This record gives sequence, C-alpha cells and structure tokens, in this order.
Amino acid sequence: MPKTVMVASNNAHKLQELREIFAMAGLTDVDVVCPGDLGLACAPDETGTTYLENALIKARAFREAAARRGLSELWVLADDSGLEVDALGGRPGVQSSCYYRDAPGGDGCAALLREMADVPDVQRTARFRCALVLIGPQGQAHIFEGICEGRIARERRGAHGFGFDPVFLLDDGRTMAQLSAAEKHRVSHRGIAGRRAAAFLLHQEGR
Repeated sequence: MPKTVMVASNNAHKLQELREIFAMAGLTDVDVVCPGDLGLACAPDETGTTYLENALIKARAFREAAARRGLSELWVLADDSGLEVDALGGRPGVQSSCYYRDAPGGDGCAALLREMADVPDVQRTARFRCALVLIGPQGQAHIFEGICEGRIARERRGAHGFGFDPVFLLDDGRTMAQLSAAEKHRVSHRGIAGRRAAAFLLHQEGR
C-alpha cells in the first residue's frame, strides 16, 4: 500500500473531501497531500471532452511534475467531475467548473436557477458524475467512477459543500449542501469513486 498519495488538484475543497473519504474508508495510514505540500506547481489545460480524459490529463501532468523533482514513487490521484442536467441536454457536464466560474458574479448556482426557472419539477432530473484516476509509480492507471442521481431544486438551501451542492436535491428532500460531510461522502459521486479507489489501495497492502 502506498505511503503517500498526491491529489492532482489545486482545489482545497477536493483535497479535503478526498482526505475525509479515504479516512472513512479505512485508509488511515496513507498521507494524502496536495502538490503545494511537495513544493510542486502545475496547472494543465483540461482540454478533454470527457471527465476521464480530463482526469488523465491532470494525473499525468502532475505525475510528470513530481518525477522532475525526483518524486517518482508517488501515487497520483486525479478526478474530474460535473453536473449533468437532463433538461439542458446534459449541460454543463465537463464544462461545469467553467459554467460556475464564468457566471455573473461567479455564482453558478444563481445562473443555473435562472436557466431552469421555467422547467417543471418532473423534468428537473440531474446527476453528479465523477471519474477518478490513480496512477502508480510504474505508470499504470486505475480508473474508478461514481454517479449520484438527483434533481435541481428551485432555490438554494444549505451552507455546506461547494459548487452546485446548494441546488442539487436528493431523494430525501435535502440538498447536497444540507448534508454533513460524512452524509455527503456516503452518497456523493466523489464519495462513491473515492471509496472504490480506497478499496483498491487497501488491497495493495497484501501484495
């Protein structure tokens, strides 16, 4: 089992979530770090047309940056995820982060609620989708996926999470942002993919 896993992201929210997901899955002996912890700086262009392509771009770029610093024994983890809204033909999808960032005032939730204002409740189905890639020291890539089904709410609710969480409604009537961290990790797209990755890493201990 690896001693250190570097999350190929500069997003502090993702780093924190993956640390919590791994801990909940029993992966407590692995140090989950960000590039900054290792003195690395990397910002690859996410030019892929799918979540998996983008995750692979990030994982490989950060792995190469680590190798240039002599950190060739690291495991590197990268994920790409997005919100797919059926009434919008699957948008924003792989462009979710751009949609959110480029919205007026940087408020992607408000922009989505405006765009969905006239969509009836029965047609507001949506899902979060995550593709997660682990690359080992020998360059082998392992792929894990997670999906969380839900609907787009008519107003934002909740103070937890980030991104579109306040407008993503689950079957129990709460938005993702109304869940505790532990509750979110049990049902979220990243939680599902992360647990699968953690189970794989735990399995490495016996090899």
